[in-house]
Amino acid sequence: MTTLKKWMGPRFWVALPSARRVVSVRVIAALLAKRGLGLGLVVACFSSYPAAAAQEMASLPHSSQGLASDEGASAAETQPAPTVRPKRANFEQARASQEARHVADWVVDSGDNGSMPFLIVDKSDAKVYVFHADGRLRGAASALLGLAIGDDSVPGIGDRKLSTIRPEERTTPAGRFVASLDRNLHGGEILWVDYDAAISLHPVITSNVKERRAQRLATPSPLDNRISYGCINVPADFFKSIVSAAFKGTNGIVYVMPETRSAQKIFASYDVDEHARLQTANPPPVLVVFRSGTDIAK
Repeated sequence: MTTLKKWMGPRFWVALPSARRVVSVRVIAALLAKRGLGLGLVVACFSSYPAAAAQEMASLPHSSQGLASDEGASAAETQPAPTVRPKRANFEQARASQEARHVADWVVDSGDNGSMPFLIVDKSDAKVYVFHADGRLRGAASALLGLAIGDDSVPGIGDRKLSTIRPEERTTPAGRFVASLDRNLHGGEILWVDYDAAISLHPVITSNVKERRAQRLATPSPLDNRISYGCINVPADFFKSIVSAAFKGTNGIVYVMPETRSAQKIFASYDVDEHARLQTANPPPVLVVFRSGTDIAK
């Protein structure tokens, strides 16, 4: 008792009623922390009330017990991370294949579009989906695509005349493309998708009546939508009101989905539900730093 009384001073000790000396362990612990003294000294000083002192110390926060012994100490512990919820694209009421939803959800969840508007071309379903940067659907429409089934362009095809391109070479290549608006040789607005392969997305061309392109777009089946040299044709009003408006004054990302390989292989995409489950099960450690015992005493 002498050591504690000498350190605190006689006035403090006398002023502390005997009935309160044990109850005030919390206050004394904070004062001891300021001097860098451990709580073990509190137990020694209150030898007259060992059971009460031990009970009082046991109720102290763990951080106070561990930090009071060292003035410059700090402690850290991990806290359980909250459940991770995947981000998803909003297709509104539009019908879309599971594969198209998979790609759109992955784009939004991963942020692969870099905060730019993006467009998904589902070749198997012959559909085009245009999204705001945050994944909200702007609009959807049917599309005409390259005649040939395939996901790769023939090397150098962008420099060849149309008359030299064989039917089996008329593919719409799959992949991720940075796209921007431009004008063709006739002054019409187009969206460049793959400049090297001369692939663009543009309003449907109806100059060749025998091809019945407008009628093909209007049918509900995707089976008659393979007709172009590789470019992506959409209804003229859809291009003007949706595509042009989305990419006006900005670049964007066009994801042309594959039809001979998986989207995971082309884009390195993932299932957002599985990704969220793994993040919840194996979260990164969250560091919580407490102030030193000296700061607590203050």
